[in-house]
Amino acid sequence: MALLHDGRLLVVEYKGAHIADGADTAEKRTIGELWERKSNGTGLFSLVEKNVNGKNARQQLMERIGAA
Repeated sequence: MALLHDGRLLVVEYKGAHIADGADTAEKRTIGELWERKSNGTGLFSLVEKNVNGKNARQQLMERIGAA
């Protein structure tokens, strides 16, 4: 969790490739996305992996917060 300079709360879950496609991960993604929708723009949820579409974890986060 991190409080961003603009006041939004960022919640990050990191998953290794060996568990990224599991049912537990899907459930956490669903809960995180619901929390974000209910936050009225004050919360961001991101589930990041080591590499997604050629982007490392930092790049995924920067894109998510709109700083890419």
